[in-house]
Parts: sequence; C-alpha cells; structure tokens
Amino acid sequence: QVQLVESGGGLVQTGDSLRLSCKATGYLVRNFDVAWYRQIPGKQREAVAIVEWSGRITYYLDSVKGRFMVSRDSDVNTVYLQMDNLQPEDSAIYYCYAPRVGPEGSWGRGTQVTVSS
Repeated sequence: QVQLVESGGGLVQTGDSLRLSCKATGYLVRNFDVAWYRQIPGKQREAVAIVEWSGRITYYLDSVKGRFMVSRDSDVNTVYLQMDNLQPEDSAIYYCYAPRVGPEGSWGRGTQVTVSS
C-alpha cells in the first residue's frame, strides 16, 4: 500500500529554518516524480518544489527560490524540503505528492508550518 508521511513542521520565528521530510512506503521515490505543495486555509494549494524521478529538480515556486531546497535520499526512500529564512507568508500546511503513483496520484496528510513575525 502506497503511503506518504510528512514530518518536520512546527512553530518557528521569522528567519528560522525547518527541514520537512516525506517518507514513502509502497513505492520507490527514485522511480517517480515527487512534489511539495502547500496550502493556506481558504486558498488554493500551490506547488512549492518538484524533484523528478531522475533526481533533477524541475520547479521552485518563485517566492521560495534561494531559500528552499528539495532533495531526495533513495536509501531511506525519503524526499526532503529544506526551508531557510522562513517568512510569515510561508505559514501553511505542507504536503508531498506523487502524481503518477496510484490511479489519481498519492498525497500525504500534511505537516503544519507556522512562522511567527
């Protein structure tokens, strides 16, 4: 059974860092694209970063470029999102998503990130 489990969120102050983890079971992250999304309540979910199955990073949201970095460790089947210099506008629930795993893609349940000013 495919499962994506996010962790690493929390409450931090402006300028702090967090590293989110997306642990996958039931499939191999090195074989499929994985994306990080975020959603603020009342707003549409937006893509933050995408790492292709080959390991190539194909997308960063403009507002996070230079501050966030997506990476992957195939040995532990986990995708990471390193977030530096966090700002209050980065506060959201962060999800990982594998669009080609399962009939409609697979989502994790999310992890909350809150950045206080």
